[in-house]
Amino acid sequence: MNQNNGKALFKVSALALAVAGTTLLAACNNSDNNTTSDTTSTMDTDTQALTRLATVPLGAEITGLFTTEEGDLFFNVQHPSSSNTVSDADGKVFTAGTVGVIRDADFSSADLAFDAVEVPSGDDQQLVRTAVGSYNVIAQNGDQWAGAPTGSLGAISTADGSSVIKVSNDPDFNAFISTGTNEGYLFTNWEDRPGGMSRLKIRKLDSGDWSVVDNDVMMVDFSSVDGTWVNCFGTLSPWMTPLTSEELYFDDTSDWNNPGYTYISDVEALQTYLGGTYPNPYNYGFIVEIQDPTTATPTPVKMRAMGRFSHENSVVMPDKKTAYMSDDGTGTIFFKFVADTAEDLSAGTLYAAKVTQDSTTDPTKAGFDIQWVELGHGDNATINGWIANYDGIDQGSYSAGSTSYISDTEINDWAESKLQQDLDSSGSIAANPFGDDRVAFLETRKAAAALGATAEFRKMEGVNINLAGAADGSVPYAYMSMSEFNKTMSDGTGAIQLDPTNADCGAVYQMALGTNFNITRMEPVLVGGPYDGTATANTCSVDNVANPDNLLVLNDGRVVVGEDSGEHENNMLWLLNPEL
Repeated sequence: MNQNNGKALFKVSALALAVAGTTLLAACNNSDNNTTSDTTSTMDTDTQALTRLATVPLGAEITGLFTTEEGDLFFNVQHPSSSNTVSDADGKVFTAGTVGVIRDADFSSADLAFDAVEVPSGDDQQLVRTAVGSYNVIAQNGDQWAGAPTGSLGAISTADGSSVIKVSNDPDFNAFISTGTNEGYLFTNWEDRPGGMSRLKIRKLDSGDWSVVDNDVMMVDFSSVDGTWVNCFGTLSPWMTPLTSEELYFDDTSDWNNPGYTYISDVEALQTYLGGTYPNPYNYGFIVEIQDPTTATPTPVKMRAMGRFSHENSVVMPDKKTAYMSDDGTGTIFFKFVADTAEDLSAGTLYAAKVTQDSTTDPTKAGFDIQWVELGHGDNATINGWIANYDGIDQGSYSAGSTSYISDTEINDWAESKLQQDLDSSGSIAANPFGDDRVAFLETRKAAAALGATAEFRKMEGVNINLAGAADGSVPYAYMSMSEFNKTMSDGTGAIQLDPTNADCGAVYQMALGTNFNITRMEPVLVGGPYDGTATANTCSVDNVANPDNLLVLNDGRVVVGEDSGEHENNMLWLLNPEL
C-alpha cells in the first residue's frame, strides 16, 4: 500500500503550542475578560498525521462518538441510504439508522496503531469498514425486543404514549454508563422533531460483541419537560449524567407561530406530541440533563441558565462548574457557562465570546483571541417563570410584520440599558423593557450579539475534551469542529474574515485550557481541502477531512473526528494526531 494513502499532512510546532499555552495560562489569572494580542497562529514546521479510521455506507453520516474506560469506541451510522443492499459479515444491511461499536480494538491505549482503511469502492461503499477491529451492530431503528418501547427503537410517541408520531432514522449522541463489569446503559439521542433518546441495557459477551439485554430497553420520557427538539450531539457530565442538546434551528422566534413558515410542520409535530397544545418556543433550545440515569425512571431537566440557542453540545470541565457550548448554524456564537455550585447546572453565569482574528486570512494560520462578554446570571426557577409568560400563543396569534414573542426592539432596549449605550443611534438610552435579564436566556444568540459578542461562526459542531487529561494537565486542550467556515466566516466583513477557497470542507480548532479552565484563544489544527467544485463526487479531497462534526479526545491526546458531509461520497472517521 502507498505509504501516504489515507493520510493528510499538516504543520504544527509542538514547542510553539506549549509556549502559547503557557502565555494563555498567565493571561487568565485575574479575569475572564483578557486582553487580545496581535500574534499569529503557531502553525510551523513539524508534521501531524490524519489517518482514515473508518468509512460508512452511502447516505450516512457518523455520529455518537464515545469511548468507555476500557477503550470501546461507539459510533452510529445515521440515516444511511435506503437503496443499500449489501450485507456485512454479520448479515447486517445498512438501510436503517444504526448504533454500533468497534470490536477488538482498545482506544484507551496509547500504543494503538494501524494503517488507514482505503477509500471504498463497489460493494464496500454500502458497508461500515474499519482500519482496526470490525464494526459490531448493536441495534438499528425499528428493532423490537420484549419490553421495548411502543413502536420500536427510535420511535417518537406522543407525550401520553397513546400513538407513535414517527420512527426516527437519526441516531446521534451516545453515552455509556457502566453498571458493572462489561455491562451498562447506552443512551442514544434520536435527532428529530420532536426529539428522542433511547436507553439500552447492553452487555459485552465473551466473543467481544455487545448485545442488548432484551428486558431493559426504553425511550426516555420527556413529557415532564414538554418534549425536546432535535436531540443532537452531547457529552457525559463528570458526575455521569447524559447531557443531551436541543439543536434549535429557529434563527427568528417570530416564525414559531407563522403559518406560512417553511418548517411550520415541525412545530405542528411537537403540537401533536403535546396532545394539541401549541408549544411555547421558549421551552426548547436548551441543554437537557438526564438525572437518575440508571433508575427505572430517568429524569430530564432542562438547564435554562445555560442559554437558549442551537445547542450542538456542551462539555463540562473537571471543576464540574465551567461548561463550553457550541452553537450550530450560520452567524452563531461560542458560549461559556459557569455554574454557582459544582455538579449543579441549574444556576450560574452565562458568557459569550468576542473574538479578534490574527492578521491573516489563511485558515490554516488564523487563530482568534477570545474575550468573554457576560450576558447575565440566571437560574432554572426564575427563567421558567419568564417562559410561562409566553404560554397560550398559537398560530391564531400571528400577525405579519410583528412578533408574538420578544421583539428585536426589546432586545436592543435591554442591551442599551445593560451597556448604558445608545446602540440604535436614537439619541437616547432606552430603559430595560422587562426589568430583568430574560433576554439573555430566552433570546440568547441575539442578546449576545447586541452586547458585542461575535455572531459570525458558521456550522459550529462538537466541542469536547478528554476529561481525565484536562484534569491532570496531560491533555490541556479543548477542541471545536466547524463543519464549514464559509458564509459569515469568509464573507470579507466583520471580525472573522477567512479565505473561502476550502471553506466548504471545514476545520477543527484547538483551544488551550487556562486557569480555572478558561479559554482565551482558538487556533486551527486541521483544515479540510483542497476543494474542487468541478468534481462529480468527493469535492473535498478524500485524503483529508470534509465537514467535521462529532469530536472525541482520547487519553493520549489524539482526536477522533467524524464527518457529516455531502462533500465525500462516503463519510469518513479520522484519527488526528496533533502532537501535543
